[in-house]
Amino acid sequence: MSRSIPNWSLITENNPKSPISEGYRMLRTNIEFSTIDQKLQVLMVTSSKPSEGKSTTCANLAVAFAQADKKVLLIDADLRKPSQHHIFGKSNRKGLTTALFNPQELTSVIQSTGTDNLSVIHAGPTPPNPSELLSSKTMSSLLASTRELYDVIIIDTPPIMSVTDAQIVATQSDGVVLVIDSGKVKKEIAQKAKALLDHVNARLLGVVLNKIDRKHSDTYSYYYGVSNEA
Repeated sequence: MSRSIPNWSLITENNPKSPISEGYRMLRTNIEFSTIDQKLQVLMVTSSKPSEGKSTTCANLAVAFAQADKKVLLIDADLRKPSQHHIFGKSNRKGLTTALFNPQELTSVIQSTGTDNLSVIHAGPTPPNPSELLSSKTMSSLLASTRELYDVIIIDTPPIMSVTDAQIVATQSDGVVLVIDSGKVKKEIAQKAKALLDHVNARLLGVVLNKIDRKHSDTYSYYYGVSNEA
């Protein structure tokens, strides 16, 4: 199946020497060194609002970890508006919802990608009750099982200010990365998004400032990095 999103969506795979790819590797390094005492294995990525680039960030971050010889699983837990199957050009006929309704299907919904060391669980058919599924004991068991199989698990979730799904998944993750569109999202919105994560005692690792205007730079048009402040 051909990819329905242009190849630049996976720039870390298709152009690993580009400055943007280096930005994703810097993000990976910043996450790895954001803590010393506690292991970061399950990472959740969310945004404040739609169209801030969280799914693209998820996919490229997953590739960056895989390129560092980590065994990586990317889970699309945006059950309302999934994107990862478009980015990787895969079928969404079976996925996370399939495994949550039938845990014995877990191994059958894990798909390989074109990147060594990287597997993906797509969202699967849209359920009527996404929040309930993500907060279920079955979801906790699924994550426990995948922790035994992978070095890094990256979870793509809906925007945190849209629905409660991201807050639910945050409680099951070791750390959270918040993606912010620097050109459109006001500081107050970013602070509200952070407050929602704080409300569930999520461990916010940092903020990715996406789509920064670099018109006056001779290097690249986007910057990806982790900051300790929202």
